[in-house]
Amino acid sequence: QVQLVESGGGLVQPGGSLRLSCAASGTIFSIYGMGWYRQALGKQRELVATITSGGSTRYADSVKGRFTISRDNAKKMVYLQMNSLKPEDTAVYYCNMMGTWGRGTQVTVAS
Repeated sequence: QVQLVESGGGLVQPGGSLRLSCAASGTIFSIYGMGWYRQALGKQRELVATITSGGSTRYADSVKGRFTISRDNAKKMVYLQMNSLKPEDTAVYYCNMMGTWGRGTQVTVAS
């Protein structure tokens, strides 16, 4: 059974950076694509970034040039480096693989 655990969220000032991590277990990690999603209070969950098994990436327009998704297959980890954070980036960030979700990690951008 696939399990995903996110970490790395917190409170950061506008313009700051955070690095989110997602640890996967219970599957052959390297063959699956991974994704980061977020859900702000009162809004629908939205795609932030995805990365294929081969390392190809895709980003939401709102985070292009600021966020970077990466993966380490040996460690079964996927990361989301978030720079130049804005208040509108405030949300719970979730990791997804093959329809399985983690519990999320809260990111709050405020001064």
